[in-house]
Amino acid sequence: MNPGGKRIRWTIFVPMMLIVSACIIAAVTVPKSFFDIENAIVEAAINNFGWLFDLFGVVAVLSCFYLLFSKYGDVRLGGPDAKPEFATWNWFAITLTSGIAVGILFWGIAEPLYHFCTPPKVLGIQPYSEAAGIFAMSTATLHWTLTPYAMYTLGGLIVGLTHYNLKLPYTQGATLYPIFKQRSFGLAGTVLDNLCLFAIIGGVAAVMGVLAMQIGSGLHILTGVETGPVIWSIVIIITTIASIGFSYGGIKKSINWLASQNTKIFLGLMCFVLVFGPTAFILKLGTQSLADYLQHFFTKSLFLSPIDQSDWPRWWTVYYWAIWLAYAPMSGMFFARIAYGRTIKEFIMCNLVATSVFGMVWFWIFGGSAVYYEWQNHSLWTIISSPQGGLEASLFAFLQNLPLSTVFSWIMLGTIIISYTTMSDSMTTTVAAMNTTGNTKDDPEPPQYMKIVWGAVMGGMALITLTVGTGGKVSGIDATKMIATVAGIPILFYAIAQVYSIFAILFNPKKYDVAYYPETAEKADIPAELADDVEEGPTSVSG
Repeated sequence: MNPGGKRIRWTIFVPMMLIVSACIIAAVTVPKSFFDIENAIVEAAINNFGWLFDLFGVVAVLSCFYLLFSKYGDVRLGGPDAKPEFATWNWFAITLTSGIAVGILFWGIAEPLYHFCTPPKVLGIQPYSEAAGIFAMSTATLHWTLTPYAMYTLGGLIVGLTHYNLKLPYTQGATLYPIFKQRSFGLAGTVLDNLCLFAIIGGVAAVMGVLAMQIGSGLHILTGVETGPVIWSIVIIITTIASIGFSYGGIKKSINWLASQNTKIFLGLMCFVLVFGPTAFILKLGTQSLADYLQHFFTKSLFLSPIDQSDWPRWWTVYYWAIWLAYAPMSGMFFARIAYGRTIKEFIMCNLVATSVFGMVWFWIFGGSAVYYEWQNHSLWTIISSPQGGLEASLFAFLQNLPLSTVFSWIMLGTIIISYTTMSDSMTTTVAAMNTTGNTKDDPEPPQYMKIVWGAVMGGMALITLTVGTGGKVSGIDATKMIATVAGIPILFYAIAQVYSIFAILFNPKKYDVAYYPETAEKADIPAELADDVEEGPTSVSG
């Protein structure tokens, strides 16, 4: 351990600052070229490796359920004697709100509506039909439940095993120790750390851009004020300051409290819409769409349209998996940080099962209600399709159909900000931790100045690319989102390697478990730069 405190990892901090600066400069000076290059990379990767993205999604789900029901589910993160640091409710609340951010608030209405009104032509589904409604809801379930959360779960599980059980550094490179051994702490590990940081920084900036656009749209509907770069800038600046301020309290105080309140608000919102919305329709459509999702899980997961060459699977499902994978390594690091003392079975139940059930119910209620109102009067899609609308207007247009719509809309505005702040706090803390050493279980918080630096960087990245980079709201946020997607492409292969590492460790404990098999175990040679991240005590992979 380092008695002198935290230290900056210059091999991470300097390259990442240079990369981010280069992206910001390119987005400002040559926005169209910057976006076109990103788009070309993404399109080529999705066309050539879309099948692998889809296959990995299925493998991720199957791997999680295998671990859930196998003997390996009893392995405890931190060893047999480790005790959880968070109560179950708080743990679930932090996991849920740190992973979904404003995603369900934006897409909970927008995605089911989009698929209901414009289903893929290649499937021969008529818009506004019952088949379109079932397709819309089951597709949203596919994109927002088991598969993406399985990616998060595996990304967190490997960090928990390597950091808490094998006593390896709190880095992405360390998760591939079973493959690269000591090289995972050298150049290969440094490249992986930078790649994952690049993905999450672009991802958080994209989420902030979505937040600004959605709040701007809500304010326009509620007050008539014109949305645009000025409003977006104000929103981004305020939320950045709020996120940095709350991050000062750390995981156990600020993030814990915010997550708990955020989850309670989510539950309250769902109950309100379920009671005052089209209750019977919600339950009927949700139930039937669940059957469709379960019955056609593999078919929907692996839909690629190789002969008809439909763009739909490439730019919805495969694109989603690239985005979720971009978030998975860094989100997984945070989820591992708060799961000390939990068994693998508990980890999967919280990070995969509970979050998926929540996501499914949320889409049932909000997406099902949106489908109902659009089916009845065709008003929502008209607003979304208008020049002043866009998908960001879907939530507040939908709320106009409910009682106390104005009050409820203002509550929803506050919820969006709280949701983003919760996610941003967790990611700012994780990014800051990756740029420093000495962040252990007993002293998990990175230096406050590092949180300020990276909170400001992510806010600035969102601000510039959304308001300056392209001069148009849709292309601006698309340019930001593309940054995360580009990074998510190589992370596909990294995630595959992480799955191998999980099973290599669990299937061969005599090789890695120093606490129980010292005569046959490998002992990692940790570089001095990373030694401060290593927990004291013997390793333990045994359950």
